[in-house]
This record gives sequence, structure tokens and C-alpha cells, in this order.
Amino acid sequence: MIAKLKSAYGSGIEPLTYLGQNYMVVDRSLIPEILQVLRNEEEFDYCVDLTAAHYPKREKQFDVIWVLYSFARNERIRVKTLITESETLPTSVSIWPTTNWLEREVFDMFGIKFDGHPDMKRILLPDGWKGHPLRKDYGILQQDNEWVQINLGIESGQ
Repeated sequence: MIAKLKSAYGSGIEPLTYLGQNYMVVDRSLIPEILQVLRNEEEFDYCVDLTAAHYPKREKQFDVIWVLYSFARNERIRVKTLITESETLPTSVSIWPTTNWLEREVFDMFGIKFDGHPDMKRILLPDGWKGHPLRKDYGILQQDNEWVQINLGIESGQ
């Protein structure tokens, strides 16, 4: 599978293995096509998870990771792409409906937007919440004091 993808997409795909787990780093521009190929041609019919990681000191601060599973192959693969803070990604809801809430969670926790998402809004935190708590520049004890005071009528949520 990897050889076929490499021959089709060249340097846009870098296959890697870490602790026996297969994953590939894919150029952001190829993400929609690669995800579609993995779903339709390689039978990765279930998106187990979609998440992100924040590395504030890098130029491309965010890793966005799809964890895919193929029931037919009994195989799991991770697809990762790197993006800057200002970049967005196309939604994968039309490929795997399960990514609807997963993309909303990544938006809520990291601030990453998915173009074409049917309902791109917060899913865990209130609409007026400021910041994205899983970013490393969001202090561990930080909270939206203004929101807490207005909505809960107390000085601190701690």
C-alpha cells in the first residue's frame, strides 16, 4: 500500500514506523485526496480518532493526526500532517461521518478550523470561552476568568 501511495504522490508522503505502529506524514495539500484514497481504495472504513498536538516553537506549530482502521484488513494506520497556526484543513466529514464531533473537539481545544465542516463550533466549552486549553501556550491553571465571573457569578473557577 505504501509503495503504491509513494509512487503516486512521491515526496508528499513519508511512511514511518514507531514502536511497531505504522503512520505516514502527508503534505497538507494532499490530505483530502489521501484520506479519500485510504477510505475508498485501501478500505480504511473507520476513523477511530482525530486529534492534534501543539509545538509552539516550530514553524508549523500543529500536528493533526487521523487514526484510521480497516475492518477488512484488520489494520490500523495514522495519517499526520503539519500546519501553521493560520492554516486550515478541509473537513473529512463526507469521508467518515464520525469526524464531525472529532473535528469540533480539535477546533475547541486547539483552535484548528476545518473548511466545509457542517457545524464548526465549540463542542466541550461554552461558546464565549476564550482560548484553546490543549495548546501549550494556554497556562495549566489558566481559565477564562471573565466568563466564570459573568456566567457563574464567582471570582474564580478554581
